[in-house]
Amino acid sequence: MNPKTVSQNSHRSDSSVIVTEPITPVPAESVAELYELDSMPLPAAPPKAATVAEPAALRYDPVEIEAYYRRRPFEVLARLIKIISRFLWFVVGIRWDKFTNRDIQNRRRRAIQLRELLTNLGPAYIKVGQALSTRPDLVPSAYLEELALLQDQLPPFPNELAYQFIEEELGDRPDRIYAELTPQPVAAASLGQVYKGKLKTGETVAVKVQRPGLAGRIALDIYILRRLSQWTQNNLKQVRSDLVAIMDEFGSRIFEEMDYQHEGQNAERFAELYGHLQDVHVPRIYWDYSGRRVLTMEWVAGTKLTNMEAIKEQNIDARHLINVGVQCSLRQLLEHGFFHADPHPGNLLATTDGKLAYIDFGMMSEVKPYQRYGLIEAVVHLVNRDFAGLARDYINLDFLTPDTDLTPIIPALGNVFNDALGASVAELNFKSITDQLSELMYEYPFRVPAYYALIIRSLVTLEGIAINVDPEFKVLSKAYPYVAKRLLTDDSPRLRASLRDLLFREGQFRWNRLENLLRNASSGQDFDLNQTLNQTLDFLFSERGTFIREPLIDEIVKAIDLLGRRTLHNVSYSLRERVGLAVNETPNRTPETAQTAEHIQRIWEILKDTPGFDPMQLVPIIPQLLLKPETQRMGQKIANGLAQKAIARLIRETLLKDAPPEVPQNRYRKTGTSPRLVLPPAAAIQ
Repeated sequence: MNPKTVSQNSHRSDSSVIVTEPITPVPAESVAELYELDSMPLPAAPPKAATVAEPAALRYDPVEIEAYYRRRPFEVLARLIKIISRFLWFVVGIRWDKFTNRDIQNRRRRAIQLRELLTNLGPAYIKVGQALSTRPDLVPSAYLEELALLQDQLPPFPNELAYQFIEEELGDRPDRIYAELTPQPVAAASLGQVYKGKLKTGETVAVKVQRPGLAGRIALDIYILRRLSQWTQNNLKQVRSDLVAIMDEFGSRIFEEMDYQHEGQNAERFAELYGHLQDVHVPRIYWDYSGRRVLTMEWVAGTKLTNMEAIKEQNIDARHLINVGVQCSLRQLLEHGFFHADPHPGNLLATTDGKLAYIDFGMMSEVKPYQRYGLIEAVVHLVNRDFAGLARDYINLDFLTPDTDLTPIIPALGNVFNDALGASVAELNFKSITDQLSELMYEYPFRVPAYYALIIRSLVTLEGIAINVDPEFKVLSKAYPYVAKRLLTDDSPRLRASLRDLLFREGQFRWNRLENLLRNASSGQDFDLNQTLNQTLDFLFSERGTFIREPLIDEIVKAIDLLGRRTLHNVSYSLRERVGLAVNETPNRTPETAQTAEHIQRIWEILKDTPGFDPMQLVPIIPQLLLKPETQRMGQKIANGLAQKAIARLIRETLLKDAPPEVPQNRYRKTGTSPRLVLPPAAAIQ
């Protein structure tokens, strides 16, 4: 079989393709060991009515898998012995190197040994190595370089098998389907290998072909890991997380990843939700050339984000692309809930035109709405250092059961996060949170929900890539502008309550928090200030906005009263100066009212400096707001408040001018004399 191929020279001269070095063929003696055909009949999901003729999708069924392997104890035992012996031999080698003081000298050799060990053990262990390859803060550089090869430079399987799969899935030989196809795969990953090709219609494509024997090997490894998780969960009291559920979640995702039709659907859904974001590129799927074990998609010429030298040569801003990735991930986790659970460097490319391309959509997962809101609320409570609220968030997010006694947990959270937060939340990286929580979870009845394990894997991997580009990268610092925007614009009652908690403390409005929210939100990529102001005004002057409108009335009264007195004083000062009368200093004002005025002035400056701000766009909605009953009631309360202040000032300056300045704590003091007049706090001069 000799399909038309692109020349080897042209392939190597393309410095921006995924892999620029030739793939090392797998040794013939290893083919049978690594890629034996499936031996067990895997369960399949029922096909849809509209696609009865198509192959049924694989589905993960732990009950069926367990029933199958319970009848094959010797096969399971042989695999378990192989796994344990290889890891044990590797650990013994590491210990021996330290004992003989040759650990640094042999580090490169041990890194190669670890890569080969994970490769030989199969896809489940390869994915562990891929996650470690993104953590320069955890793994020595020699290991990073070797583990990075697990992303797209694994040993390929023979072309004959790949061509056979293409023919079985697409119904014809590759040379009759594709105009061009590279003679060797340009990348080989844990679940398949990729050829660069060209359709007869002229489009350049990537043809992804699944490895043979994949499902059976993965099913056996997950069965073993699941049994080990079950034993650990039942016998080690320190482990309270549902490890079995975590393994089932991982199994479900990896079985979906083995179905390339499902991956194609994921890609199209991802493009629909996030493809419109600035500088995000999602490749097109060619369904006429795709099946369960073959996927044909648009070829993306790009460079891995960890290849900094190549990115600099192309004048691409890697830090900008990292920020694009963070913003995209935030929308995945907190807005739509459909997120990429495997963002290792082999799946993220910097394109030649400076965009961030996602090229693998096999492992995706979902975050439910209540979990998304819970995560945002947790960020707000972390910012506020409200550890009682944070403890309740852990209940809402299924980390703690509703009957958990939070009394000892709240101060423990305070101790952990006060140390981790340091001077500011912006200085905290995501790994610091996970490390601190890991220690806490051993002491208290925390459990890790299955969905959270994939979120951790996704964010920790993304942060690892970012740290490689920018060692000073802090994920919360980049995330807070998006959280600020959501708090200011989302109509969810839960986020409105979070906004209230952020802006108010003990009934006092915290202007500095509003400043920070506006400043952070305005730095977001897609923040529309005019739209936000429209939404805010609509919310504020509605029944839903009562909780924030009432405290604001007092603040507005204070500000208007201060402004009026200062204006009156300035006019009086000018007139007296002209007629030669003595002039007084500026009117007395408390530090609180002075700070309020300064906050309002700074907020106005933030609004003016925000790109796209046009106050004239607010003019048409002002008449509509004035007709609302809530607006009229608010105006009446402001007028009443100003009148009370004026009357109180008149009384103090006339009737009580000579009274002592002290104000008793109680309305009447038991001094044995008649009670003197004490003004209510609302009427006190501010």
